[in-house]
Amino acid sequence: MPIFLLEEKPVFPPAELADKDGIIAVGGDLSPERLINAYSQGIFPWFSEGDPITWWSPDPRLVLFPGEIHVSHSLRKLSDKNPFKLTCDRAFEQVIEYCSLPRDKQKETWITREMIDAYTVLYHSGFAHSVEVWQDESLAGGFYGVSLGRCFFGESMFSRVSNASKFAFIKFAEKLFEQGFLLVDCQVPSEHLKRLGAREISRANFLQILQKSLKYETRTGKWDVFATTS
Repeated sequence: MPIFLLEEKPVFPPAELADKDGIIAVGGDLSPERLINAYSQGIFPWFSEGDPITWWSPDPRLVLFPGEIHVSHSLRKLSDKNPFKLTCDRAFEQVIEYCSLPRDKQKETWITREMIDAYTVLYHSGFAHSVEVWQDESLAGGFYGVSLGRCFFGESMFSRVSNASKFAFIKFAEKLFEQGFLLVDCQVPSEHLKRLGAREISRANFLQILQKSLKYETRTGKWDVFATTS
């Protein structure tokens, strides 16, 4: 399949035309309109510093469905102790900055300054959201993503305290599914997310469920899903 070169208009070719690696297009920009159009078609940006913006729609796709969350014995014990305070959309800029830091043995990160700026704009537009994990008033972990309709697209997570982001991810997903969300998109294969219950489905299946989720109104603005969390 050819890789498409994007023009100024924030439009994309059908995701089904992605190449065998999942790349559908290069170029364009990270404007809110283009990002929202991309996610609504099952496409997301992923590139390194100095490279052109690259747009992906992998096949298969890693997703988490309602009723399929797996809580390990260690996470269940952690949940019983409830050592963290969870919030939503309280410190988006801090969360994405922490997520952008290179992991162990990595020299660079795909969350470039351009990406940070773009998703911060998307946050202030009400479409991007962060989850924060607090321990003794310090940020212990968190993650961020994008929400359209009844689908949440997870982007990246970080932990400064063991299992902090996993704990938050499980609690957050449970809240979303209680509110009628159809799936959490985890994008590409990840062993630690598979251990939490995520599984791979075909791109065709993912796009079908995504279009169903987009029939529901998008809940924009700042979220408060942990309002009753002690």
